[in-house]
Amino acid sequence: MKVVIVGGGFGGLRLARKLNNKPGFEVTLLDRFNYHQFQPLFYQVATAGLDASNISFPLRKVFHKSKNVRIRLGDLKEVVPEQNLIRTSLGDMDYDVLVLATGAGTNFFGNKSLEANAFPMKSTVEALQLRHTLIQHFEDALQSDNPEEIEQLLTLVVVGGGPTGVELSGALAEMKHNVLPKDFPEIDFSRMKIYLLESSPKTLANMSEKSSADSRKYLEKLGVTVMTGTAVQDYDGETVLLKNGSTIRSRIVIWAAGIKGNVPAGINPGLIARGNRVKVDGYNKVLGTGNIYAIGDVASMEAEGYPNGHPQVAPVAIQQADTLAANLIRIESKSGSKHQQLFSYYDKGSMATVGRNLAVVDMPKPKMHFKGFFAWLIWMGLHLMLILGVKNRLFVFLNWLVSYFTYDQSLRLLFNNTKPPKRTAYVKTISDRRMEETGTGQLQH
Repeated sequence: MKVVIVGGGFGGLRLARKLNNKPGFEVTLLDRFNYHQFQPLFYQVATAGLDASNISFPLRKVFHKSKNVRIRLGDLKEVVPEQNLIRTSLGDMDYDVLVLATGAGTNFFGNKSLEANAFPMKSTVEALQLRHTLIQHFEDALQSDNPEEIEQLLTLVVVGGGPTGVELSGALAEMKHNVLPKDFPEIDFSRMKIYLLESSPKTLANMSEKSSADSRKYLEKLGVTVMTGTAVQDYDGETVLLKNGSTIRSRIVIWAAGIKGNVPAGINPGLIARGNRVKVDGYNKVLGTGNIYAIGDVASMEAEGYPNGHPQVAPVAIQQADTLAANLIRIESKSGSKHQQLFSYYDKGSMATVGRNLAVVDMPKPKMHFKGFFAWLIWMGLHLMLILGVKNRLFVFLNWLVSYFTYDQSLRLLFNNTKPPKRTAYVKTISDRRMEETGTGQLQH
């Protein structure tokens, strides 16, 4: 069985590993990056808590001893279901089974101004670029003698009160208290403001009321201004316009307010559900197809308790990959569809950290809520287990250990003395970065 998996995230990589060295399978894993990214810790890369290499793992290294899994680096351009092939930047690839594990990207809800000026954080590259810009802004504030400009440079706005927004806001607040005054003693960081804007009535809306209340209390304790029931209407790079008419002057807006599935061309538009996700049945098979599957963030499976699809979190992708792998093995062994297993999500709970010794954990069965230091230990332990590679786990743990006792990080590096280019120059995808031919026959980026 020739299986093509598109996407090396939690779901795609898990499926490839489950099919690794299984007789009867030829697996190709296609991704635009040659490494797996541990998305839950992007915010620590952005705030200089971890190095990017600590949360990235080479895909080829995972399959050093594999006889049937091959990695290809490229972009998926189009799915051609009637011909059982996909068109990629590397050429056409045929398949017996296609698995879309393309994940999700940042959703700016059609606002072009926000897309051009706000900073997303959905990849290692974007996290590094955000770190670079943050540090450069503090350098600029040090050199400026314009009070209005200094205020803009020292005002950080995070949009989105989910786990990413909460964790990033807490990390920025800890930098403000513990690190930045030592790096820049000439700057009065009491003037630095951190805003967390959330359009719904509470932070961590998908967690329990206790977790929402505790997270807000922790953030406000750290000095973050939490504004719930507040939606952003526009941002021009200098001023945030809120829907209530008020404004916030800031040079950095970090967008963590929404995601949308990365649906490739060739998928029937009638199968696109809310959040730009592909409708699948209980076996993760794309509706109306015979051999195309979707798992993880890009898949929308209606199920009891999940009328709009399962949460777009790593455990869903991992569990769907496990179920699909078992079903594909049954199909290949000619066991037939009668023995295939329907996907059922086992919710082990959810968690978020706000800062040092501050976290919240919800467990559904038995229904329990933890907060503070104990919840923080649970959060750290689980994330360490999920990171690929013993070396990566060790480096992450050592970084956390040193940071805990020194109240410092050592990764606030600028590798050139020029201001970073505009955000769009950093975060374009591989397909976006293709050089375009000009009228003079010269190439430009």
